[in-house]
Amino acid sequence: MEYRGLKLDAFQVEAIDHVKEGRSVLVSAPTGTGKTIIADYIVDQSLQRHVDVIYTAPVKALSNQKFRDYTRLHGQDAVGLVTGDLVVNRDAPVRIMTTEILRNMLLAGEELPNLQSVIIDEIHFLDDVERGTVWEEVLIYLPPRVRILGLSATLSNIQEFADWLTHVRGQQVEVVITEKRHVPLQIYLANRDSGICDLDHYEHRHQAWTRIARKAAAEADRAKKRQGGGGRRRRGGRRGGKRRLAIPGQRETRHHELVSMLGAAFQPVLYFVFSRKMTELFARELHRRSPDAGFTNSREKEHIKERIETFDAEFVKVMTTEQEEMYLKGIGYHHAGLHVGLKAFVEELYEAKMLKVLYTTSTFALGINMPAKTVCFQELRKYDGRAVVPLTVRQFMQKAGRAGRRGLDDVGYVVVLEEFSDFDRDRDSIHSYLAGDHERVRSAFNLSFNSVVSLLARHDGDLDAIRDVIDKSFLNFHFLQRARRESKRLEDIQRSLTDEGWDPEDPEAGPPPRSLLGRAKKYRKLKKSGRRGKDRVFNDFQRKVNILNEVGYLEDDLQFNAGARVLQHLQIEEILSSELVLSGILDNLEPPLIFGAVCALSNSFSRAVEVRERPRGPAGKLARTMRGIRFGDVVRTCEHAIGTPVTFCPEMIPFGIGWYNGRDLQEMMLMIDSPTDVSGDLVSAFRRAKDLCMQLRRVYAEDPYMSDKLRDICRTVSRDEVEVVG
Repeated sequence: MEYRGLKLDAFQVEAIDHVKEGRSVLVSAPTGTGKTIIADYIVDQSLQRHVDVIYTAPVKALSNQKFRDYTRLHGQDAVGLVTGDLVVNRDAPVRIMTTEILRNMLLAGEELPNLQSVIIDEIHFLDDVERGTVWEEVLIYLPPRVRILGLSATLSNIQEFADWLTHVRGQQVEVVITEKRHVPLQIYLANRDSGICDLDHYEHRHQAWTRIARKAAAEADRAKKRQGGGGRRRRGGRRGGKRRLAIPGQRETRHHELVSMLGAAFQPVLYFVFSRKMTELFARELHRRSPDAGFTNSREKEHIKERIETFDAEFVKVMTTEQEEMYLKGIGYHHAGLHVGLKAFVEELYEAKMLKVLYTTSTFALGINMPAKTVCFQELRKYDGRAVVPLTVRQFMQKAGRAGRRGLDDVGYVVVLEEFSDFDRDRDSIHSYLAGDHERVRSAFNLSFNSVVSLLARHDGDLDAIRDVIDKSFLNFHFLQRARRESKRLEDIQRSLTDEGWDPEDPEAGPPPRSLLGRAKKYRKLKKSGRRGKDRVFNDFQRKVNILNEVGYLEDDLQFNAGARVLQHLQIEEILSSELVLSGILDNLEPPLIFGAVCALSNSFSRAVEVRERPRGPAGKLARTMRGIRFGDVVRTCEHAIGTPVTFCPEMIPFGIGWYNGRDLQEMMLMIDSPTDVSGDLVSAFRRAKDLCMQLRRVYAEDPYMSDKLRDICRTVSRDEVEVVG
């Protein structure tokens, strides 16, 4: 079968055949294998049949890319974009949106009479701790008539996932799996002593290095004893008690040395670094150390110059001279905090094959179609918000899968910068990556307070109907499966106990004989666990209802007080936002201060950022009032209940005021001392604050004065970078 001039692979044909038959499908395939062609087919068919299709993605960058792609293919009238930041052609037959937007539409009871299909890209995000609940809610709330195409990275329990979806949707969900890549990956380890080599050669060289390092450590210990410094060896270090081996005088391999080892034959190189600061520092260092000509030829330099001139005409004073020189050499960096225009510019250069070495954080790996010949990893461990932990197999392969350009490369190269001294720590992870031991997708279902009141409103407080919805969650499905397994084990244990003369369910049986005590104890434990697991998800809902009742948002009979009526419309910092409304402080504020206030709920600076301009005068008074609400009983009670810190950054108030008053981004960057570019973070904060203003408009729907004021704020702040689709 051919589609758009391409001969389709077997898994693509199989999935499209299911789509033709009107079935929902889950497609599990490695990164870069062409899953999105199936989505493209559904979009084509929907337009031909004059029915609607929604394409959801976990990140706005991917949503924006699909919007650009489909607009080029089908024209502006056919395609819309709804991301919270931007609404373009909202009633188009093909709508691209973030998953949160679709969830909010469904919770609000929005009618979607012509919707036939929903494409959920990166559907494995369902197990994301912060956002996974949204994916489950979408899959539960979508009308049964709507067909789903779920696109996923490789999962070890994809069939279990499909069984849950079949249970939720009431119709069979098909599974299509492929492990084959068009461009196979070759994974290597590298450092300045080993060179670039496969795992077998690396392990052999590591053994030789270990012998030398142990000998050096023993000699150092003997020398220390001779100098009178004997005694117990100090323990600790990077392995939590085990001394890290090292050879004195041996230095670690630098990123630019690895790029040099690779050479031009391995370019373009996508180099993953898990720190925004390091992406910028590495790019600058490679720029300084590379030859004057860099990695680009004269024709490519001319092309880059033209694009720089076009960019400078649109974004005055955004690109520095150093960045221009970097780009001309074919070197760049990319991270979420980068200026929105520069991010789009870097992506454009990379897509045009003008950038030969791009240092980037994980944001570049999420679905964006930007392959490389070689993917490099600076390290295999990353901070997850609580601790520095190894990359999961899925995280590693999502990035590694960018290696190998179909139609251009016979093989994709993945090179991990791995020091000999770290290999004992990383060995198990590396073997898991090579073996492809993919993790299971697990539920992260955890209803927000907004979801709780939305469910109560949607079902008019009918707890049985709400329980029916909650019981459809993947988390509850998992508990039910476990309960079935435990029920079978209970039956087996009960049978064995009864066969030996003691029935655990007979109230007159008396205590079990000594020989049966162990099994009797296990029986009681399993039975208790089964009762608790059966109601666990609904009990969490009830707990949050009780908290909302405790803080006065709900009555005992679940009738809505003012707090619940406000909360029903707010998803961004839902409780703190609700308390600001209920306090009345927004009512008499001028528009710049209102936008400053919502910006304080939309972003928080890292500790590395120093803010030079603090809230003063009216802004200072607002910050103090908001601080009192932030640390009031209601917000702290709810914060403690869900275990997620509230975002409140009063330092953002002057930035919101400045943006509303027309100050440009570069001018406001002078208010910050930061080791990295955080202009992209500011733009994201302004966009998120604008989204919160739109939500507040719904709260004040019956108050024309406030509603009009908030509408005007949204219009005023929608300028320059905030309006860029990128």
